[in-house]
Amino acid sequence: MKLRALTFVTMNVYWFGLAFMWNALHPIVLPALLLRFVPEALKNTYLGAMTFAGLMVAMVVQPLAGAWSDRTRSRWGRRRPWMVAGTAASLTALALMSGASGFWVLAFGYVLLQFASNTAHGPAQGLIPDLVPSERHGLASGYKNLFDMGGLVVASLIAGRLMSEGNPGLVFALVAAVLVVCVSITVLATRETPGGAPAVASKPRSSLHADLRRFPAYTEMLVARFLVLLGIYVVQSFAQYYIRDWLGMADAAAVTGNLMAAIGIALTLLVFPAGWLSDKIGRWSLNIIAGIVASIGIALLVFARSVTAVYAFGAIIGMATGVFVSVNWALATDLIPHDEGGKYLGFTNFATAGAGAISRLGGPLIDGANALWPGSSAGYPITFALAAAATLAGALLFVGVRRRARANGTLPATGGK
Repeated sequence: MKLRALTFVTMNVYWFGLAFMWNALHPIVLPALLLRFVPEALKNTYLGAMTFAGLMVAMVVQPLAGAWSDRTRSRWGRRRPWMVAGTAASLTALALMSGASGFWVLAFGYVLLQFASNTAHGPAQGLIPDLVPSERHGLASGYKNLFDMGGLVVASLIAGRLMSEGNPGLVFALVAAVLVVCVSITVLATRETPGGAPAVASKPRSSLHADLRRFPAYTEMLVARFLVLLGIYVVQSFAQYYIRDWLGMADAAAVTGNLMAAIGIALTLLVFPAGWLSDKIGRWSLNIIAGIVASIGIALLVFARSVTAVYAFGAIIGMATGVFVSVNWALATDLIPHDEGGKYLGFTNFATAGAGAISRLGGPLIDGANALWPGSSAGYPITFALAAAATLAGALLFVGVRRRARANGTLPATGGK
C-alpha cells in the first residue's frame, strides 16, 4: 500500500494535540497553580505525589484501552471510536481543573484527565502498526514525533507567557480547543478498515495478558527505555521549581516555557531525520548514543549558574531526547507482534508512564534535601545527578540487550545494527 506524505500528517496530527496539552500542564501550568494551594516548603512533594498518582493510572489504562481496541469492531474501525470517547472525557476533566479552588479538586481533575486521555492514547498508538508497512515505521515514527515536538514547542511558548500573566483559565481553554481540532483531523482523515459487529470486550486481566517471554528483546528494551526516560523526566518535572529556587528567577513560569521551547526546537531538528536515518543504519546504535548524550546534558545542569547555561544544557538534552524518542518508538514497533499492536505498544507505556511516575518521587527527595540544608536548594543538584546516572544506566543497558539479541538471533529485520 502506497502512503502519501499527507496521510502520514493526518494520521499523526493527533499527537500534536496531546503534546500541546501535557507540555502545557506538566512543566508550566500545574507547578504554577500548586503554589496557590500548597505550602512553599512542600511544593515539590505535592507536585510529585499528584502527578505520580495520575501517571500510575496512565500505566494501567493505556495498555488496557489499546488491548480492547485490538478487539473492537465498528464502522469506524478499531482505534477511532476510542479516540473520540477519550477526548470527549478529557474535555470534562480540563473544565474541572480550570475551575479548581483547592488542591484536591485540582488533583481529582488531573487523575481523571490521565484516565480519559489514555483511553484515547492507547488505541491511537495502534494506527501506525495497523496501516503502515514495517519498512516505513521509522518514517511514520518521525512524523509522529515531529508533531510531539511541535506541540512541546508551541505549548511551552504560549503557556509560559499566559501563566506569567496570570491566565490559567485561558491556557485550559486553548488546550481544549487544540485537542478537539487535532483529534477531528485524525479521526476524519484516517481510513481504517470497517469491522463487523462490535466485539465483546475481554476482561481486563486477559486484555493485559501478554507472553513477554516470547519477546525477550522487547522486554529488556522496555527496562532500558524506562531508565533513559526516568532521568529526562526528573528534569522536566521539577524544572520550574529548579529555575525558581536554584537560579533565583522570579518569573519562573515564563523562563520554564522558554527552556521547554528550546528543548523542543532541538528535539524537532532531529526527531524526523532520526526516524528516517534509523531505517537506513539501524535503531540500536542511535538509542545508545542518544541516551549517553542525554545523561551528559542532565549532569551539566548540576553546575548551571545562569539561565543561558540552562538553555544550552537543555538544548543538549533536547537533541538527545529527540533522537531517542523517535528511534526507540520505531524500535518498539519492530519488536512487537503487529496483530496485537495496540496492546504491546500500550505496554511500552509501562516504561514511559512508569518513568514519568517514578520521576515524581524526586519531589520528596528535593524537599527533604532542601530541609537538611536550608537556603541551599541542594535538593536539585543531588536529584539531577541521580537522574543523569539513571539515564546513563539505561543507555548502557541497550548495549547488553543488543548483544544478547544478536547472540540469540532475535534482532528484528529492520534496525538490527
